[in-house]
Amino acid sequence: MAYKMKLRVGDTVVVRSGKDKGKSGKIVAVHPTLNKVTVEGVNVVKKHRKPTQVNPTGRVEEITKPIWASKVGIAHPSKKGATSRIGYKVTGDKKVRVFKSNGKEIK
Repeated sequence: MAYKMKLRVGDTVVVRSGKDKGKSGKIVAVHPTLNKVTVEGVNVVKKHRKPTQVNPTGRVEEITKPIWASKVGIAHPSKKGATSRIGYKVTGDKKVRVFKSNGKEIK
């Protein structure tokens, strides 16, 4: 089942809950079938890789994992750290995303 995602790649979001609460970053990937988004610098985990012929010593790498879309809110440009919900407004033949809090268009 694919979810209707109001968030887009490149949006600046703030994490509302969880271990990374208060952190902000840009969305690098959207996963509508999972209802998740990947935000840079948020939910970073360590992945241990076994030694291979290419890399005989093995390594520990940091990977950014997706988080639930409901745990993030789009960052309000005028208020620091504040989030808003997203709505739509139809003007003529164009449908644009707007902030629910003040009705301004999202760039």
